[in-house]
Amino acid sequence: MDGPEGIAGQLGPAERSHRSSVSSVGARAADVLVYLADDTVVPLAVENLPSLSAHELHRAVREVLQLPDIALDAFALWLVSPLLEVQLKPKHQPYKVGRQWTELLLRFSDAPDDDVAMDEPSLQFRRNVFFPKRRELQIHDEEVLRLLYEEAKGNVLTARYPCDVEDCEVLGALVCRVQLGPYQPSQPAACTLREKLDSFLPAHLCKRGHGLFAALRGRGAKPGTGEQGLLNAYRQVKEAVSSGDSPREATLGSHYRAYLLKCHELPFYGCAFFHGEIDKPAQGFLHRGGRKSVTVAISLEGVHVIDSREKHVLLGLGFQELSWDHTSPEEEEPVLWLEFDGDSEGMPVNKLLRIYSKQAELMSGLIEYCIELNQASEPAAAPEGMSGARSAPGPSPPPAQRPKLRRQGSVVCSRIQHLSTIDYVEDGKGIKRVKPKRTASFFSRQLSTSQGNYTVVQPTDSLEQG
Repeated sequence: MDGPEGIAGQLGPAERSHRSSVSSVGARAADVLVYLADDTVVPLAVENLPSLSAHELHRAVREVLQLPDIALDAFALWLVSPLLEVQLKPKHQPYKVGRQWTELLLRFSDAPDDDVAMDEPSLQFRRNVFFPKRRELQIHDEEVLRLLYEEAKGNVLTARYPCDVEDCEVLGALVCRVQLGPYQPSQPAACTLREKLDSFLPAHLCKRGHGLFAALRGRGAKPGTGEQGLLNAYRQVKEAVSSGDSPREATLGSHYRAYLLKCHELPFYGCAFFHGEIDKPAQGFLHRGGRKSVTVAISLEGVHVIDSREKHVLLGLGFQELSWDHTSPEEEEPVLWLEFDGDSEGMPVNKLLRIYSKQAELMSGLIEYCIELNQASEPAAAPEGMSGARSAPGPSPPPAQRPKLRRQGSVVCSRIQHLSTIDYVEDGKGIKRVKPKRTASFFSRQLSTSQGNYTVVQPTDSLEQG
C-alpha cells in the first residue's frame, strides 16, 4: 500500500446523512473516507482496497493524524449505520465486511427489508471497547484526548450516556470552556449560551415549553436547570495555566481530560451498545404487560440495561454479579438471559431477566470476551468498579476512605422494581419461588474466578413468571 494521502475536512449536514466510506473504486486504487467523532473525515488514497486489513487502514489513519503509539490501543475501526454498529478486529477486511452488510443486517437487525436495502455503513475511527479506563488516564497527547473528548461529548449530548442534571451542567460547562474560552464576567455569556444551548446540554434539558403540559413534563426539574445551571457551572471551571501563559493560551488538554474524568464516573462509559426489548411488569386489573425498548451497554466492567425512552438505568451488573446465556430457538426470538441475586416480597431469590434481541449472540460473545480479557490482565492492574471511580496509577486510598455515594434517584442507579423477571429458587430437585441466597445457577457461563461462584442446576419443573 502506498502512503496515505489527504487531510481532515468537515462534511456538510447533507453529506453526513448519506455517508459512504468508499468514494471510488478502480482496478487498483480507491479513496476511502474514515470518519472521526466530530464528523470530520480523513480521506485515504489506498491500493488494493479489497484485501486491506483493518490494522493497515488503522495505521494509515494514525499516520495522517500524526497520533502517538497509544492510539493503536485506544482506538479501533468501526463499521457504523443507524441499524448496526460493529467494531472490527485488526484482521478483518473492512471492504469485504461492508459488502456483506445486508447479510449482517438480516441476521442481527429487526429493520424492515426496505430499510435494510437502503442502509450503508460508514467507516469510523472510534474508541476501542477493550481499552481500559485506567490506561486512558495515562494519555497526555492532546489530539488523542481531543478525539476521546469529542466522542464522549457526542454520547452525552445524544443521551446515549444518561446523566443527572448536575452532571450535565458540569460537562456542558467544560464544553463551554473549550468552545468559548475562559468565562469572562464582562461578556454577555448568557445570550451566547442560550443561542447554542443544544451544543452544551442534551436535548431534553434544552426544551423551553410553556403552560401546564410543559410543567408536567418537567417532572420536578429544580431551579437552575438549563441555561442558569450551565452558566453557574461555567463560572466555576478551573483553569490550569502554566507559568508565562495567559488564560487564553492555556492548553485545552486539561479540559479534555477533566471531561473524560467526569465521564469515567458513568458506569457505562466506553461501552458497546446493543438494541433489545424486555417484558414490562404486568399492570392494571387485566395484568397487561407488553414490552419496553432497552439499550444494552457492555464494557470491560459489566452490563447495563438502559431504558431507551426514559434515559435511565434499569439494571447494572458487574461480571462477578451475574450468570448469562443466550438462546436462539427455531421460529422464536433470540434471547439474552441475565441471572442475578434479588428479592421477592422481602425474600432472597434468583432473578432471570429476558432480553429479546437479534443481537443476543453478539452480546453473549462480547460478555465472554470481556471476562477473558479481565482474567488475562496483569494482576497489578487496579480493578475498575461498577461505580466508575477514578483509578489513576499511584498509591491506593487509605482504608478509611469511603466510596463516592450515588445521588438518590440518580439515572445511573438500577431500577429493578421496573423489571419483569422470572424469580426462582432451588428446593431439592424442584424449582420454587422462595429460598435463602442463591447457591445455584441455570447457566454455566459466568466469571468462574470470582467469589460466590454459581453451580449449574438442572431444573425439573417449569419456571413461574415473577
